[in-house]
Amino acid sequence: MDHTEALLVEFDPIEITYEDLVLEWSRMHYPRGKTKCQYRSAVWYLNEEQREIAEHVVEGMKIYMGRHSTSPSVVRAIQEEEEFSSVEEATRFFRAEEYHQNFTNKQRF
Repeated sequence: MDHTEALLVEFDPIEITYEDLVLEWSRMHYPRGKTKCQYRSAVWYLNEEQREIAEHVVEGMKIYMGRHSTSPSVVRAIQEEEEFSSVEEATRFFRAEEYHQNFTNKQRF
């Protein structure tokens, strides 16, 4: 069964907007072009307004990275119009197994 590793973010729209969350994601995230399904780049939405926001932010990422990326796979993906970061309607979220939870905190660095 295909799956994508993802985070479920619950937020109070009075405290922070969906747009602010997606913009912050875009600042921290670096799409890698074609990759395995579980590592692909994606953002999910719950309604039409969120879809429009996510598509706008992803398009902005694509333009910025097309101008500034040094990664050949990202530049090629943009030039060949491959999927960059998908924008998808949210479906049921499945929590990963316990050994995946707080993964970074469980590592000894």
